[in-house]
Amino acid sequence: MCAGSTDAADRSINELIESLKRGELSAADVMAATLRRLDLTEPSVHAYAHVARDEAMAAARERDELSGRGGWAGPLHGIPIGVKDLFQTCDMPTEAGSKVLAGNRPTRDAEAVRRLRAAGAIVVGKTVTHEFSYGLNVPPTRNAWDHSRYPGGSSAGSGVAVAAGSAAGSVGTDSAGSVRTPAAVNGIVGLKPTYGSVSTEGVIPSCPSLDHVGPLARRVRDCALLFRVLSGSGPSDPDQPPPALEQPLLGTRLGVERRHFFDSGVEPAVAHAVEEALEVLRQLGASVVETAIPELELAAAVSSTIMVVEASRWHRALIRERRLDYHPATRLMLELGQLLPAVGYLEAQQARVIVRGAVRRAFQVDSLDAIVAPSAPVTAPPIERATELTGLVHHQCPANVTGQPSISVPCGFSEDGLPIGLQLIGRPFAERTILRIAAAYEDVTTWHGRRPPVAA
Repeated sequence: MCAGSTDAADRSINELIESLKRGELSAADVMAATLRRLDLTEPSVHAYAHVARDEAMAAARERDELSGRGGWAGPLHGIPIGVKDLFQTCDMPTEAGSKVLAGNRPTRDAEAVRRLRAAGAIVVGKTVTHEFSYGLNVPPTRNAWDHSRYPGGSSAGSGVAVAAGSAAGSVGTDSAGSVRTPAAVNGIVGLKPTYGSVSTEGVIPSCPSLDHVGPLARRVRDCALLFRVLSGSGPSDPDQPPPALEQPLLGTRLGVERRHFFDSGVEPAVAHAVEEALEVLRQLGASVVETAIPELELAAAVSSTIMVVEASRWHRALIRERRLDYHPATRLMLELGQLLPAVGYLEAQQARVIVRGAVRRAFQVDSLDAIVAPSAPVTAPPIERATELTGLVHHQCPANVTGQPSISVPCGFSEDGLPIGLQLIGRPFAERTILRIAAAYEDVTTWHGRRPPVAA
């Protein structure tokens, strides 16, 4: 065993890549450390629905054979990745957390999974999701910091796996905050890219016009690397370094919309942590300006209406054939969506145009590079309230409604030791800008370095 490999499960993706390139670690070392951590943590956090243990180790040895011949599989060579159980995978089940798809074995990978594998990543397994990503049942996954607390939205398994160290990175889907919520409540980074910038081909839909695919990781630069691979925006040469994120924030303008993001049931600890983060960003050279977007109050209703209708449409045939295999709460909402009149859906889409226009107008009028807000108004609530948490998405669904990129990065902890997330919402297709701001903040703070007790 190479020196240092025992803590490989706690290293960031970029740290692992450097160690692999220097020969300090082998891909088999990294995978063995990841699987040991998985064995240690899974009995308590239940992040995975399926683990491809033998296949992952075999793939790691293949990476080592390649590097031994002077080759390199790609920018994610040998990196262990968790994949949400909505993504089709040709070598393991894709069941979407539901009895309806029990035993479902796709014949091909989702496009996002194909890109990860082509970049050299190794899929450790499929991470737990709420049934069909709908958020109405209570899956077995538990928060990495406190097992009595909520682990996040439907990409909970992806967030918990990264926090616990049983994956170096992961991918999830985000229709109303389901990448950013698990990131925020588990103390890691989660990026929801611009709508359409990462393919959803081969991903079981929750709500096609709101669905986004996004990465989760421990560090901002890890998410940047994963995003480049998923979006195809990176260079094909694996030895070419990624674009620098170290540009100063002098001249960067950050908007604060207090009515929607700070006056809506925000816990004092969360508000305090975000205000301190804003002060750090000011010290780094950014200007913080107040902005007003009253139309944001429409976002939650717009999101929920569109989601209920579009989800019901996709499930229409399945629910007739397999009605009793659905969780009762999921089935009830899907059937309700079939009863919603078309005029309600059309009005929601019209309101969506209003919200999108208002947000983009604020960016233009106030010359904003990003809007800064809490990722969620509260820290992780008790798990028994898991089906009552519509307020958690209040801060995150605006970016799904508008389709703009958004990132959650750790910015503090509550007195009872629960993580708090800082959210940055950027201009369309300006992922690099919000990644640069988040990286600048991460570089001068230490929140990302904390590890949950389950990873000890």
